[in-house]
Amino acid sequence: MPRNTKKRQGKARKSKKKDLVASTPELSQQEMSTSTSKTESVVPSVVKQKVIFEPNPGPQTRFLAATEQEVLYGGAAGGGKSYSLVADPVRYFSNPHSRMLLVRRSTEELRELISVSKQLYPQAVPGIKFMERDKTWVAPNGSTLWMSYLDRDDDVMRYQGQAFNWIGFDELTQWPSPYAWSYMRSRLRATKASGLPLYMRATSNPGGPGHQWVKKHFIDPGTPNNPFWATDENGETIKWPVGHSREGEPLFKRKFIPATLFDNPYLSEDGMYEANLLSLPEHQRRQLLEGDWDINEGAAFPEFNRRIHVIDPFEIPGNWLRFRACDYGYGSYTGVVWFAVAPGSEQLIVYRELYVSKIIATDLADMILDIESEERVRYGVLDSSLWHNRGDTGPSLAEQMIMKGCRWRPSDRSKGSRVAGKNELHRRLQVDEFTEEPRLVVFSSCTNLISQLPSIPLDKRNPEDVDTNSEDHLYDALRYGVMTRPRSNIFDFDPAAQRTGFQASDPTFGY
Repeated sequence: MPRNTKKRQGKARKSKKKDLVASTPELSQQEMSTSTSKTESVVPSVVKQKVIFEPNPGPQTRFLAATEQEVLYGGAAGGGKSYSLVADPVRYFSNPHSRMLLVRRSTEELRELISVSKQLYPQAVPGIKFMERDKTWVAPNGSTLWMSYLDRDDDVMRYQGQAFNWIGFDELTQWPSPYAWSYMRSRLRATKASGLPLYMRATSNPGGPGHQWVKKHFIDPGTPNNPFWATDENGETIKWPVGHSREGEPLFKRKFIPATLFDNPYLSEDGMYEANLLSLPEHQRRQLLEGDWDINEGAAFPEFNRRIHVIDPFEIPGNWLRFRACDYGYGSYTGVVWFAVAPGSEQLIVYRELYVSKIIATDLADMILDIESEERVRYGVLDSSLWHNRGDTGPSLAEQMIMKGCRWRPSDRSKGSRVAGKNELHRRLQVDEFTEEPRLVVFSSCTNLISQLPSIPLDKRNPEDVDTNSEDHLYDALRYGVMTRPRSNIFDFDPAAQRTGFQASDPTFGY
């Protein structure tokens, strides 16, 4: 090849290198030298994209990544819950089949969510439009998000015939009953060809008119951040219906994801918002700052604290005094609790519970005797109304149980006994100044008692008593038990020797 031709090609290569380097001014000197190596490779520039929303590490990220059908993101105030609920639907705007719904209890409460969505959606979804009259976001491909209200139970009829692949409830405890939440589950559907998952999402702080049912649905059945099979209002697992190919199998899962102020650095850094929450009354502070679901406004036992009164189960020594107490009901629920008395401190330990419905008295007696077959239970106390003969001549329910060998003595139901029992329970929940432990603790396996006790409200007409219309069956059993003057005594007899072939001569006391 002629020498002048080589020179021209060399100049052309050098000129090309200069042009490439000049077009990437952000490259460092080291990168420039790399680009002129023997392979003459060029390091391309990295175009930085604008991040519109990035979830905080921890609960907010877990909420957006959850795959369970129903998820509650709740707990303390300031955890970034509402913003997460607005951000979650963004991923589905890319699917033209997506139909979504986000509700608050009233139209006025929607304003904040709409304001946040107007900051986020136009940046995340170019070309999206907000139809002010219908309160609906419409993406260019036709996917929609309807932002609406659901005030009364009758308002669910506004959504009859509608189908949504994603439904969000902001501040779920503002709904006093689970009716709206349960009904809207029937609106959750999408065609198989759409490829869309079906999700219901909710956010809430503890407290509010719906505190108890939300707690029963999302908090009590499982542990935070772990999925569990969904249950209905009666605590029964929701299953596939009869006739379906999956008949009897659990239907879907739920999850509760807790969050606190400290999971949101944008609010917690300067400490001002924390200081404001610290200034609230105790029950509001525990709800909004600590995210404590075990306390509710108007609760009869605000001193109950899961961290203090709930302990891990352990093997109770055989020489500790044990007894049981029962509040019986066939149409509603029967609650039975078993106690052990710690020698020396006289601390009461609730180590077992039985919570059943639609069980006749004789079957209950068999169940109790079977449970106690390896134990020494000194005595049992039963609602005294079960000794009443209501116009018939046959044995009372208490006598039927005693004749089975399940012995009881009647509870105190005299005038003032309810108030006295409540006061004794308050005393038992206090921390003893000498032992520095509460006078009553509960095994963590007694999930129903742990759920019900902190949620029982006061009677509005008589603040010295609890509301008898609430779910109080295990509370009544607990009250009967603590009022029996339980004490540990080295001279306690062995009841096992009294059971075999035992015949009750007194149908009231069972001996």
